Amino acid sequence: MIGANNTEVFYALYLNANGRVLHQQEISHGSLTASLVHPREVLLPGVTYRAATFIVAHNHPSGDTEPSAHDKALTRRLKRAGKLVGIEMLDHVVVSKHGHYSFCAQGLL
Repeated sequence: MIGANNTEVFYALYLNANGRVLHQQEISHGSLTASLVHPREVLLPGVTYRAATFIVAHNHPSGDTEPSAHDKALTRRLKRAGKLVGIEMLDHVVVSKHGHYSFCAQGLL
């Protein structure tokens, strides 16, 4: 469960057109407050597995699920990059041991 990790971890799920998970992958394992993520590393498995859509998730070890400015900027970059390669971004979820925050549920995707 990534919400209970003491360091930031960034994961991606890749789905087919029917919503079936094709592949899941840890993209980055970072520090207490950050995890370096580049759109190329997120989208390459999606292209490899011929995904139609993808979902990303990462944890905030602090327990605060509110996305940072960096989280919001990364989400915008991933959405744009996904459009370029034809893989739709469905959600970016920030989790902690106290709960979660969904960009999709908040209308930010």
